Amino acid sequence: MTFPRPTLDDRRFQDFVDEAKRAIPRHCPEWTNHNLNDPGVALIELFAWMCDQTTYRLNQVPDRLYLQFLDLLGIEPFAPGIASTELTFWLSDVLDHDVQVPAGSQVATGSGAGPAVVFSTAEHLVMSPPRLVQVVTQSQGDARDLTSQIATGIPVDCFAGVEGDSLNLGFAESLAGSALRLLVTAHAEGNGIHPDNPPLLWQAWTGQEWAAVTVHRDSTGGLNRPGEIVLLMPHAHGARAVGGENAYWVRVVLRDPDPGEAFYTKAPRISRIQAAVVGGTVAAEHAELVDAEVIGRSDGHPGQVFGTRRAPVAPRRPDEKVVVTGPDGTDEWTEVRDFARSGPDDRHFTWDDASGQIRFGPAVRQPSGEVRRFGAVPPEGSLISVTAYRVGGGAAGNVGARTLTAVRTPLPYVTTVTNLKAATGGSDPETVDEVKARAPLTIRTGRRAVTAEDFEQLTLESSPRIARVRCVPPKTNGGPVRLLIVPQVPETKRRLDDFALEEALLEQVTQTLEPRRLVGTRIELTTPFYLGVAVATTIRVISGRNAAAVRQDVESLLRTWLDPLRGGTDGRGWPFDRDLSAAAIAHRLEGLEGIAAVEDVHLYEFDLRQGQRLGPPREVIRPGADSLFLPGELTVVSR
Repeated sequence: MTFPRPTLDDRRFQDFVDEAKRAIPRHCPEWTNHNLNDPGVALIELFAWMCDQTTYRLNQVPDRLYLQFLDLLGIEPFAPGIASTELTFWLSDVLDHDVQVPAGSQVATGSGAGPAVVFSTAEHLVMSPPRLVQVVTQSQGDARDLTSQIATGIPVDCFAGVEGDSLNLGFAESLAGSALRLLVTAHAEGNGIHPDNPPLLWQAWTGQEWAAVTVHRDSTGGLNRPGEIVLLMPHAHGARAVGGENAYWVRVVLRDPDPGEAFYTKAPRISRIQAAVVGGTVAAEHAELVDAEVIGRSDGHPGQVFGTRRAPVAPRRPDEKVVVTGPDGTDEWTEVRDFARSGPDDRHFTWDDASGQIRFGPAVRQPSGEVRRFGAVPPEGSLISVTAYRVGGGAAGNVGARTLTAVRTPLPYVTTVTNLKAATGGSDPETVDEVKARAPLTIRTGRRAVTAEDFEQLTLESSPRIARVRCVPPKTNGGPVRLLIVPQVPETKRRLDDFALEEALLEQVTQTLEPRRLVGTRIELTTPFYLGVAVATTIRVISGRNAAAVRQDVESLLRTWLDPLRGGTDGRGWPFDRDLSAAAIAHRLEGLEGIAAVEDVHLYEFDLRQGQRLGPPREVIRPGADSLFLPGELTVVSR
C-alpha cells in the first residue's frame, strides 16, 4: 500500500516543452524552425526533462516538511476547540458555613459506551449562606418596606396589580453563581392565573442591569401556596439602592401577559420568606489543569525551543505564563503571536497551541550583514518553567445536557452535580489536508480584509468552530459589511437555537478582523435568517419493499439535502440564494431505491418557533440573499 503524495506542482514534461515553445515568438521571433531536429528544441526538451525530474522530487515532500514550509509562511494548523458548559453542584443540606469548589475540580460523564469525557471547573465556586436583610415592594415608582412584616409573619400583598410591579429581596452579600432556595409561606389569593405559567419574571441586579434569573423549580403555583422556589443566580451580582436601601437584590416582576394568557385578578399574599443556598453553578470546560512544570534550561543562544510535556494546550488565561528564573531573580515573560515587532530587549515568546512548543526570539542577519535579535534571550543557565496550564479539547466534548454527573475530585458536602445545558464549542484539530486547502487561500488574501472573499476566508480562519460564512457587501456608502456566520453544530442538533452565535466566538472573529479591515469599514457579525420549510409528499413504493423503511429513507434524504451544514448537491450545505422547488424534490426522490413514483410534492413555509405551517402550499420557495433553509415538518405518505 502506498500513501497519497501531495502535488505541489502538477506540470509535466510536455507542459514545460509547450510553455517554452509558446515563448519563442515573443523573445526570439527570428527562430522559426520548431521541429524536433532543431538543436534549440533539443535543448528545450533537455531542460523540460530536468524540470520534470525536479517537480517529481518536490512532490515527494512528506506532510511533516509540508507543515514546516507553511510554518515559514506563518500558517499553522488549528488546535482543537475546547467545549464549555456550566456545572451545577448541589449541597447535601442547608449549611451555616461556606462551601468551596476549587478551580480545576473534575467532573466526568457517567457510565456509557466509550471513554469518559472529563470537564474541569474554570474558576473557584464559593457557596455562602445568604442573609436576607430587606424586602421592598415597588409599584409605579413608589417603594414600600415590608421587612418587619415578613419577619413577624404578617401577610402582605406582593403587588399592587399593575404590570411592572415588583417584590424586591435584598441580601447582605453577593449570591453570584448560587442556587438560591426561597421557602415561601403564601396564601391562595392570587386568583386568575395558570399556576404552571404565572406572569412572573425573576431578575437579579448584575451591577449594570437587571438580568433574567433561571427558575429551576417552583412549587408555589405563582406565589399562591406554600412551597419553594429554586433560582439559579447569574455569575454577576452587584449592589444598588432600592427604596433607599443598599443591598444585593433579587426581584420578581409582574410582567405583561402574553396574548390569551391569564392574569392576576387579585394580588398574591405572602407572610414569610426564608432564604438558603442549596448549590451553585460554575463555568467548566473540556480541559484538564496541568500543574506547573520546568521545561528546560537556557543555553544563552537565540531561537531556543522548549516543549511542554502535554499537548495540545488551551488558549492561555492571564495567570498561565512562562517564567524565567536566572541569577537576577524570577521574571514573567510575555506571549506574542510572532516576533515581527519584538526588539532585542523585549522579553517575548510564542506558544504553539497544537504542539505545545515554546519559542524564544531568533537572531536574523540583515542585508547589511548586521545580526539583529527579535526578542530577548534568556540568560545562560536560567531555568525555564511554565505555570499551570490546560490541555484538552475536541468534538467529543460536545456532550448533551445532564450527562456530566460523575465527580472525580473529592468535594465535601456536595452530593450531586450535573450540566443543565449541553456543552458547545468543541472541535477536532485541523487535519493536514484541511491545512493544505486553507493555505493557498490564506496567502492569496494577503492577510487583509478588502474583498468579500477576504472577509469570508479570514472569518473561517478565526475559529474552527465556524462552518460557513457569507459576506454581504454594504448596500449604501458607509453601510456595514455583514458577515453571516453558520457555526459548527453536531448532527444530533439541528434546532434553530443551536445555530445561535456565542459571545466567545464573536470575540474571536472580531479580534481577527479588526486589525485587518480598512479604516472606516464597519463590520456586522450576525447569523443568516433561517427560513423554515415543510415538505409533504406522497410516494408509491415498489411492490415487496418495506414501506416504513422507504418513508424513513425519504425523510432522511430531505432533512440532509436541506440542511445548512451538509445539504445541497455537494454536501457542504444548502447554498445561499438557491430556490427550492417541488419539481427539484420530486427529481431528487425519484432516484431513491424503493420508490416507484413520486405522486405529489407540496412545499410550505414553516414557523420554527411555533412549529406550524404558514400559508397555502407553494411550488417554489425563494429565500432572501441572507437566508438559509432549515427543515421543519417532513410528511411522507406511501401508497
